Amino acid sequence: MKSYSFSPISSEDSKILILGTMPGTKSLELNQYYGHSQNNFWKFLFAIFNEDFSADYENKKALLLKNQIALWDVLQYCDRVGSLDSAIKNEIANDFETFLKQHPKINTILFNGQKAAAFFKKYVHIKKDYTLITLPSTSPANAGKTFQSKLDEWKIISSL
Repeated sequence: MKSYSFSPISSEDSKILILGTMPGTKSLELNQYYGHSQNNFWKFLFAIFNEDFSADYENKKALLLKNQIALWDVLQYCDRVGSLDSAIKNEIANDFETFLKQHPKINTILFNGQKAAAFFKKYVHIKKDYTLITLPSTSPANAGKTFQSKLDEWKIISSL
């Protein structure tokens, strides 16, 4: 099954770019980044910025923009059955050269998991130096760490 990523959530003021690999099945169904209720991405961000959690997608997007964060995926499209990153095949990366030129204030790129970082390093060759940080995946499939230990690592965002 061919899967396509979403358009980025960003503004000209974005300083941080968070990258996942590719939306999972539930996210694609809902047409929302990190739409699976078991994914901790949004819970982490609301906690990090001391905001009351909102299930409303518009509020989630507003939280990103308010904190100068852009959100996108490394891959533009791929073949995948299910939601696991390990099932990704025939992947094509997004156009980061154009995106980063359009967002010159971005200086830090965070990866939501090892696979996002690996695909970025494999396909994206940018000339400008960015701070690259790989964080633990917020996916429910990443059961190797506790919620709190993952949240503690994600808190680096508040110092950037």
